[in-house]
Amino acid sequence: MSNIDELKDLLGQDIQQLATLKDILAQEKTLLSSSDVKALTSVTKQKDHHLNQIRERAKVKIRVLVAMGFRPDLGEPSRFLRSAGLDDAVSMWEQASEALKQCQALNQTNGRIISHLQKRLSRLTEIFRGATGQEKLYGAKGHEEAVSHSSILASA
Repeated sequence: MSNIDELKDLLGQDIQQLATLKDILAQEKTLLSSSDVKALTSVTKQKDHHLNQIRERAKVKIRVLVAMGFRPDLGEPSRFLRSAGLDDAVSMWEQASEALKQCQALNQTNGRIISHLQKRLSRLTEIFRGATGQEKLYGAKGHEEAVSHSSILASA
């Protein structure tokens, strides 16, 4: 198999897998609104599996591109493919790139949902502990922490 054929094959796999990943991320978003932890865990495992395969294929694509004469320090692979006159590969590269951007946007949305859920859980925990009226400061990890007025700062 020639390098260009191998690259096209890898890009085709990326396009298919990114479409599947997009569906998984949409399913994850739906599950985040429910309390089905088992299903969410399963979807997260699927997502991780697909992401790992995409990462591994990216390494292979770079090796194939370098074998074709691509130099990473001279710019983006799509520009190299365009200058080589490989229009089919450029089209597939752009299609995979667009699918990746859509997956990134969905993943960021899911991340915001998770952050919101974490804040809500934190507020509920504060209510259970009776720390709702206390002032808050940012702690060492950059998160808000309730400041207790009964804290002992020093003893003699």
